[in-house]
Amino acid sequence: MQDTPPPAVNPEETPSGCAEPGSAAQETLPGLEELLRAAELKAAEHHDAWLRAKAETENLRRRAQEDIAKAHKYAAEKFAAEMLPVKDSLEAALAVDNATIDNLKSGVELTLKQLVAAFEKSGMAELNPVNEKFDPNWHQAISTVEAEGEANRVIQVLQKGYALNERVIRPALVIVSKARGS
Repeated sequence: MQDTPPPAVNPEETPSGCAEPGSAAQETLPGLEELLRAAELKAAEHHDAWLRAKAETENLRRRAQEDIAKAHKYAAEKFAAEMLPVKDSLEAALAVDNATIDNLKSGVELTLKQLVAAFEKSGMAELNPVNEKFDPNWHQAISTVEAEGEANRVIQVLQKGYALNERVIRPALVIVSKARGS
């Protein structure tokens, strides 16, 4: 019997057939440490981007709140500027010592025109709904009166109403018709 030499053992392989640490086979596959380092870098990038986005969102929110506060504070600025000439006209009328009734009347008429112009520039509209159909969104009925014709019509305006940019500020106080015998 002849002794056969034992099989040659590759020094880079372990008995289980796996590559040992530092072997050529392991160098071709990324190591767990490298994968972990890459994942940590990517996580740090995402965290930084998230922090920047959060800060930007907070800045936008703060700026929006400041803009809203300024809008509330100065909302009447345009209207107030339109009212100044009206006030000036009233003061000028009161400063006249020997005013006649005709002078006062013409001054009041001009001042009223200034006021109406200021209302129009500011989006204020007068509600004078005579002969219109009664609308509870725009009118406030004080009473009803039997009348010929269609019911629920405004037959008299006791006090004009006003709307600012299609929003009722004060409804018109009206008397509304009702059918006879109702």
